[in-house]
Amino acid sequence: MRLSELTIMESKEAMRLIPEGKKLINTINAHSFNIAQKDCLFAEALTKGDYLIPDGSSIVMACKYLRAKSQPKERIAGWNLFMFEMQRLDSKSAMRKATERKPRVMFVGSSEKVLENIKKRAMTDFQNLEIVTYSPPFKSVFTEEDNANIICSINKANPDLLWIGMTAPKQEKWTYQHWNELKINCHVGTIGAVFDFYAGTVKRAPLWCQNHALEWLYRLLNEPKRMWKRYIIGNPLFIWYIMREL
Repeated sequence: MRLSELTIMESKEAMRLIPEGKKLINTINAHSFNIAQKDCLFAEALTKGDYLIPDGSSIVMACKYLRAKSQPKERIAGWNLFMFEMQRLDSKSAMRKATERKPRVMFVGSSEKVLENIKKRAMTDFQNLEIVTYSPPFKSVFTEEDNANIICSINKANPDLLWIGMTAPKQEKWTYQHWNELKINCHVGTIGAVFDFYAGTVKRAPLWCQNHALEWLYRLLNEPKRMWKRYIIGNPLFIWYIMREL
């Protein structure tokens, strides 16, 4: 996968132009770009989704350096996508008739505890939305029965907005592989880390870190055992891939 050839959303304002209907929205950052160099299915899932947003300042800078096909002007975090879609649907719901049901937002992934926290907070933040959740089994590979149960739960809920949070690259690959089995007509976003941020189980970096492209450093300092390989090894590897592409 070549960064210079990808079609990447160029600004937060462009999110308003995403049409209604069944659309798959993925994110890309340095870590996911690195993984995609060796994981063909993951690369295919990212390139063949409907929209790809630059969830990393490194992607924005690298596109500029490579004079890439897409020139994103700013980072669009998964959190930005999440809040935009939730607020847009909530505002639209506020104008619905009293006899009409509330739009349904579904969260698939993570633990029951995280999903319960999400549901409680969302019911306060977005009072015009109905929140439903599904926690799949915690395992690296789902069985056919697991997949069938997840798909059945999603189709039965028939959501107006669907969030998949199984961590990358699992969430992107699963959604891509089962896309045609999902009989829904809504935006679908793969935003694993946002589940924990919104639930409050993982604290997001302060705004000044986000604004100065240092969110990665904050996460590294707070979760060194889990994040050291992603950033200490991953960041130089990303630079090497970009230099090789150039």
